[in-house]
Amino acid sequence: SGHCAEGAPESRAAGLVAGQVTGRFRTAQRVGVRSSPMNESTDAVLIARHDPGVLVVTFNRPETMNAFSSEMSAAFTAALRDADTDDSIRVVVVTGSGRAFCVGADFSKGSGAFAAPTKETFSSDPLDLFHPWECRKPVIAAINGHAVGIGMTMTLQCDVRIVAEEAKLGIVQNQRGVLPDAHAHWTLPRLVGHSRATELLLTGRMFRGNDAAEWGLATEALPADEVLPQAMALATEIATQT
Repeated sequence: SGHCAEGAPESRAAGLVAGQVTGRFRTAQRVGVRSSPMNESTDAVLIARHDPGVLVVTFNRPETMNAFSSEMSAAFTAALRDADTDDSIRVVVVTGSGRAFCVGADFSKGSGAFAAPTKETFSSDPLDLFHPWECRKPVIAAINGHAVGIGMTMTLQCDVRIVAEEAKLGIVQNQRGVLPDAHAHWTLPRLVGHSRATELLLTGRMFRGNDAAEWGLATEALPADEVLPQAMALATEIATQT
């Protein structure tokens, strides 16, 4: 996507996300942690290929408002890496199922979510394996609902953001006593300016989709049910015109 941050970590994972060819699109696959064999019980991320070369990645834990888990991270980063090297993929669209895009880290394990690291391979970056900005295909974030914490900061690495006008958005990690993740300190000022970024990062203040569009953080704010169709229309236009 052409705007990798200086010093961003190199990707270190490989994966393969494939669908079965059925008519004009490849049917959605349930994808979880890449292991051998694939764990069919993990269905946190759906992958679907649509003509003309649009890959749709859907966070699929609506019962948790798509709280971001390690399984989701593994599947999402693998899909991005595969899209990067697959010449048949022209554009990637990322969205969420249900009424949220992603409401942040999965705290189902309680305080252990931010426990002290115990492994030398630990990284505080949930997208350390492969970032949206590393993908050489345009990545569109179709923010169909609430996006909080990593749910918001990951979209800052995408090329385009289309947001639900009433969605609640926020970069709230400082309220948990940790720094905003996904290189938000680098991406956010480049989107909204230094002053606005400083305010948002230091306060953890929530805002709406309409605010995001007004500030230039999103290209447009729409009713929630129009976000994904608009993202798909833009993806199709990019795929066919470039």
